[in-house]
Amino acid sequence: MVGAELVNLASLLDDAKCFAMVRQHRWPEGVQCPGCDSKAVVRAGHDDSQPHRQRYRCNACGRRFDYLTGTVLAGHHQPLRVWVLCLYFMGLNLSNRQIAAELGLSDSDVQSMTEQLRSGFAAKTPPVRLEGDVEVDEVYVVAGHKGQPAAVAKRGGSDAGADWRVRRDAARWRRTNRPSSG
Repeated sequence: MVGAELVNLASLLDDAKCFAMVRQHRWPEGVQCPGCDSKAVVRAGHDDSQPHRQRYRCNACGRRFDYLTGTVLAGHHQPLRVWVLCLYFMGLNLSNRQIAAELGLSDSDVQSMTEQLRSGFAAKTPPVRLEGDVEVDEVYVVAGHKGQPAAVAKRGGSDAGADWRVRRDAARWRRTNRPSSG
């Protein structure tokens, strides 16, 4: 390839589409106040530095907010499109160093961004609730052999715990099959 040039991926994303995506994921049923959950909101202009960032005012509590208020994406110097790309690269399982190279950021900035994104999404994950029939399998773990496959193999591999069953069964057989004295 002659004259291969780097492509600035962040410049390919449209700010308006990024803000629309955040709005759609945050409020699929329509915009509501993050403070009181009221749907009685009105548009209240746009952000000065980001014209696609719609501002709102709640008629119920009077609070002013926008798409990013109360999220891990609020209050940062990186544009939303960079955060969206970072999240996309995280989904591709790229390392922080690879993400930093792709976005043209420092490793420490990307480390901070990925930590915030992970903590923000972990905080929003609903607790697991089991219902109906739940099946659980037993697992036998040999204590003290973590990271030492040779020690596990020496004891008999994955069926290392079976030897106690053999000894138990042999003892039972001996007890029940003793010659009678008499």
